[in-house]
Amino acid sequence: GWREALAAAAGALQAGGLVAVPTDTVYGVACLAQDSGAVRSIYSLKGRNGEKPLAICLGDVDRLYRYCHVNVPDELLRDLLPGPVTLVLKRSEELNKDLNPFTSLVGVRIPNHPFIRELARACSGPLALTSANISSQASTLTVSEFQDLWPQLSLVIDGGPIGDVQSPECRLGSTVVDLSVSGKFTIIRPGCALASTVEILRQKYGLIPESS
Repeated sequence: GWREALAAAAGALQAGGLVAVPTDTVYGVACLAQDSGAVRSIYSLKGRNGEKPLAICLGDVDRLYRYCHVNVPDELLRDLLPGPVTLVLKRSEELNKDLNPFTSLVGVRIPNHPFIRELARACSGPLALTSANISSQASTLTVSEFQDLWPQLSLVIDGGPIGDVQSPECRLGSTVVDLSVSGKFTIIRPGCALASTVEILRQKYGLIPESS
């Protein structure tokens, strides 16, 4: 099943489709970040305006350098990724101009989940990734929780329940931290890994928190 699901998901993405996938935090919807039509589809699926940025998802830290300008040590990236953290960095010219055209930054996810990492590796460019829910509604931990989105998706990959469905903490999503300013960090969303992320940034790398 795993190989078939991977091939089906990669095929649906290459054809411009939207695919629901499990991550290490909540269920997500992915498309090819370099496919402008698919990016527009994700915005209409979410019922959100284009002002709220989409993250990109990669399979490995090494690929991050192609799409972002990195001004922190490589070791710092590897201490936080893969994991339930979104790192916001300056975007490079390689990234599709139609993805978050209103900002020079981009959030990067490398979820600690084997399926989505393999899927990202199977695709030529980065995936655009957002949570599988209508904007402003609760994030989802099972595929049945976003049933209303199924008709607009090419494929739904059911990885079973993610975390504890009864626990509000499990729905917080990734911790989003802006690392685009040298020597500083800004927490944009506390998410589910705040304490451990801040500890690494402050204690190990001496970064200074900026008030968001």
